[in-house]
Amino acid sequence: MRIFGVIFSAAIAVSAGLVAAMAAAPAAGAAAAVNYVALGDSYSSGVGAGDYISSSGSCERSVEAYPEQWAAANSPATFVSVACSGAGTADVLSSQVSALSASTTLVSITIGGNDAGFSRVMETCVLRSTSSCLNAVAAAEAFIANQLPARLDTTLQTIAADAPNATVVVLGYPDLYDLSKSSSCVGLSTTDRIALDYGANDLDGALQAAAQANDDTFADVRGQFAGHEICDSGSWLHSVNIFAVSSSYHPPPPGRTSGTCPSSPRPLADQVAGADILVG
Repeated sequence: MRIFGVIFSAAIAVSAGLVAAMAAAPAAGAAAAVNYVALGDSYSSGVGAGDYISSSGSCERSVEAYPEQWAAANSPATFVSVACSGAGTADVLSSQVSALSASTTLVSITIGGNDAGFSRVMETCVLRSTSSCLNAVAAAEAFIANQLPARLDTTLQTIAADAPNATVVVLGYPDLYDLSKSSSCVGLSTTDRIALDYGANDLDGALQAAAQANDDTFADVRGQFAGHEICDSGSWLHSVNIFAVSSSYHPPPPGRTSGTCPSSPRPLADQVAGADILVG
């Protein structure tokens, strides 16, 4: 998604738990070759993190995106990211699944926000009235409830057919705002923020249901982002910027946040690491 972003620092306890779990995995599983393909939108491509790979062009794939960080830390036998800023389910089907094969053993994907028009929703909420924002969110929620599930099923079924031996990790999106801090936080109204968070939660619900229906792994990152949303002093998300709208709601480069907490694409990267236990 152009206006939704990717990824940041994981909770230390979660990271430690994943490391311990992987250390306890059978040696044969640990030795199995991992062939990893990253699919999806700007949460996977790394919009907002900077250090974009020149060959990725308008897809804006960053060396700081979670697939690249996971690959650097885990040295899979093969790795390719075809994630692209602005991608929807149709783009995954038309130009991304061709990267999959029977040898692919691990697939990650963030998808669905662009189908629901969240970039337009964000722009409406930033630039127009609260009533316009609420109407835009309501339209997106109706789409998520009525049309998105079929698109997600088709996408996940195609991935399964093209990569029949892969563990597929469907990654969710974080809440955007810490609503408990909204009264002291400049910018959008609390009413706007509540609507946006509810819309993001509806999207996560649809993703979780689709993952479960297709026997895939759903990675819910909302708990890891708790306390690091916009309005928190250590936010892991770019705040709204009308002069750089595409970076709004995306993470800053690692080590730079709106507060003092260092950021990196760790929450989603750690979720993929957890799924790696299942590979092989």
